[in-house]
Amino acid sequence: MKLYGLKTCDTCRKALKALEQAGTPATFVDVRADGITAAERAEFLSAFGAALINTRSTTWRGLDADERARAPEALLESHPTLMKRPVIRAGEALYLGWGKDTQAALLG
Repeated sequence: MKLYGLKTCDTCRKALKALEQAGTPATFVDVRADGITAAERAEFLSAFGAALINTRSTTWRGLDADERARAPEALLESHPTLMKRPVIRAGEALYLGWGKDTQAALLG
């Protein structure tokens, strides 16, 4: 299992801790420090579409209209912190966020 997020993100830390306590630890990938590949970006966008872009983030609010109008993949390439977090890969399944539905699916 892999968890993609930011090391400073409280939600990512909660998810990592809960998964570890449940006996299913995840490998953490910091999207800012480690980055993600173009293939991973494309796969995440294919799975989640526009929902992958966090339009409530400080990063988004700091972008001008021209920057916001760019294609989602280009935005994520230049601003990886725009990705909603966490993205969790569990086998072939992908989950976005740490809501009750994701928790139920991964923690049982």
